[in-house]
Amino acid sequence: MTTQAKLRNSAAFGVLLLAAAVAAPAFAQDAPTALDDVIVTAQKRSENIQDVPVSVAAVSGEKLQSIFAAGEDVLALSSRVPGLYVESSNGRAAPRFYIRGLGNADFDLAASQPVSVIMDDVVLENVVLKSSPIYDIDHVEVLRGPQGTLFGRNTTAGIVKFDTVKPSEEFKANGSATYGTYGSTTFEGGVGGAIAPKLAFRVSGLYQHRDDYIDNTFTGVKNAIGGYDEKAARLQILASPGENTDVLFNAHTRSLDGTAAIFRANILTKGSNEINSNFDRDKVNFNGGGGNNQKYDVSGTSLKIDHDFGGAKLTSISAYEGGKGFSRGDIDGGVGALNPGVIRYDSDTQDSIKLEQISQEVRLASDTDGKLAWQVGGYYFKSDFTVTTDAGFNKAAVRHKNTAWAVFGQGSYQVSDALKVTAGVRWTDDDKDMDVVGTTTTVSVSDSQASWDLSAFYAVNDDVSLYAKVARGFRGPSIQGRDVVFFSAPSVAQSETILSWEAGVKSELLERRLRLNGAVYTYTIDDPQFTAVGGLTNTTMLLNAKKGEAYGFELDGEFKVTPNLLVTAGYSYSHTEIKDSGLLVAPCGSGMCTVTDPLVGGLAKVDGNPFPNAPEYILNFSARYNVPVGDGGELFAETDWFRQGYTNLFLYESKEFYSKNTFEGGLKLGYGRTDGAYEVAVFARNITNEVNLRGAIDFHNLTGFVNEPRVVGISLSARR
Repeated sequence: MTTQAKLRNSAAFGVLLLAAAVAAPAFAQDAPTALDDVIVTAQKRSENIQDVPVSVAAVSGEKLQSIFAAGEDVLALSSRVPGLYVESSNGRAAPRFYIRGLGNADFDLAASQPVSVIMDDVVLENVVLKSSPIYDIDHVEVLRGPQGTLFGRNTTAGIVKFDTVKPSEEFKANGSATYGTYGSTTFEGGVGGAIAPKLAFRVSGLYQHRDDYIDNTFTGVKNAIGGYDEKAARLQILASPGENTDVLFNAHTRSLDGTAAIFRANILTKGSNEINSNFDRDKVNFNGGGGNNQKYDVSGTSLKIDHDFGGAKLTSISAYEGGKGFSRGDIDGGVGALNPGVIRYDSDTQDSIKLEQISQEVRLASDTDGKLAWQVGGYYFKSDFTVTTDAGFNKAAVRHKNTAWAVFGQGSYQVSDALKVTAGVRWTDDDKDMDVVGTTTTVSVSDSQASWDLSAFYAVNDDVSLYAKVARGFRGPSIQGRDVVFFSAPSVAQSETILSWEAGVKSELLERRLRLNGAVYTYTIDDPQFTAVGGLTNTTMLLNAKKGEAYGFELDGEFKVTPNLLVTAGYSYSHTEIKDSGLLVAPCGSGMCTVTDPLVGGLAKVDGNPFPNAPEYILNFSARYNVPVGDGGELFAETDWFRQGYTNLFLYESKEFYSKNTFEGGLKLGYGRTDGAYEVAVFARNITNEVNLRGAIDFHNLTGFVNEPRVVGISLSARR
């Protein structure tokens, strides 16, 4: 089947899926109510999601509570939004995000990513910061495509933006507790209100626990690994010292003590990507890893000041993030001849980090009452962190320093009642230095680039709007020094630049009972940054391909079928392709896998391959149905599912290292008050107990790691 045929079939499948939702109300008897508005800050202003020329999806706090009921970390967001994929080989500590197929498979703690994670207006640059736990969240926004004008470098793929519940003078409190399989326990909540006139607070907290449940058959220790304890807290204070001034202080902390990623030797068989009989979710055979321990402590503060001059608002955001931690693992996932399959040598590695980050943003934005709306600003960023790798036979530390600054401006003009045009530009200077501690080895890279965007938004009528957008962004140059522990020189990748074109439709139909948004896109990346990982020499080497190309589409649908039934569905298709006829990378070590790429001198030619960890499609679906009971009560049922298409794990392609058509679902049944005062429910995550390949290690055996197990439990929640 040709690529075009695949795209047509995928599009037809997505359209049919959402059309099925449209057809569903045939059985409805009562007049459905309209959908609630969704307010986002994709353009650093509070706007209706239907009015922004951006492909953006939002996930609300209630849905997040269901997704995270089993105590999962941020990886639980993967494939829950069309176009978004998240994976990690670092346990709960350092996730890797991908949007529209674009991300970075580098597992090092110094890795750069083209997806920016933002929490309460603060950029979380390092991968450890990106693993901040999700609690007391108002909503999550996924902004797809380059966002360089307003959010800066390293957003060539997009942004995942978290907004927490903010303080108010009105007393508000909410809390939830869950308990399930493996002793999985979660307590989460927040409380806030007025301290004094024009002074309010909110305190939020999280506690998560899971028992160790995996036996180590090598040591004979039962329930040796698999558990974790995670604690987090946040204090916010909102003051209004003047009629036109608001000051928001935020202090937060997080402590993680648990199990690092669990690698399992030879759970794949040469010639197949299917998980074989060597896999046992409740057993491993580890002689290394020191218990696969993982421990991180991170904290930070921010101060946001807003002052309204009348006609324009000045915003200042000052922030600090810092922390330290380590992960250690049995990387080969087994024990020599005692383990099924071949393990040629033991690999026990520990990576640790100590980091600090400061950032400052100042912007001045007009109000939106007139035809012209604008905002201008400046940004400063500085980070300093040291990553230490201990491979057992050698230990090395590298210190990374990054300083960046930017100025930006954006303007929107209402040409007519129906047409609005927006244009923006940003100039960024990015400078990085890396030193190998204890040596004279120093590497420095820097670049200055412009990012820009131009869009048009046209309201066909009150219910349907069209938009088109072209954007240019860049990811700053990167340095990777992890391989110095293996006596190799650091590697460098120069800046990647992206030019993206997209067009979309935003609609609210059937008396605002159906919200259906979609976008088609294509982009070209010059000098895309990739990381060659693994292979016989177990390298972690940055490289630039000459070019990368992609095209695809996203559909987001939400339908209030009846007053008692809400259905959401989404679908994305992404075709990505490496364009570099001379790019060669080391394939799997010792000939253990079946490489399907042409080999040149033992190296794989990857021209034409998809980007690593770029799902060909993502399909997700959720539904909630309630039956009124008594005075103000309801019985309800919720379910959510995703299915993920072909996803290649490395730069080269093989018959082993990919996943295809994986899926996972959840279910929640319970009773609650319709005003949300309280709720009691039973739930199941990964209800069918799927075993999905999430990643692999290819340097000398067929090691893989998989998704979380099924967790069944009970949940209680209340709010006022």
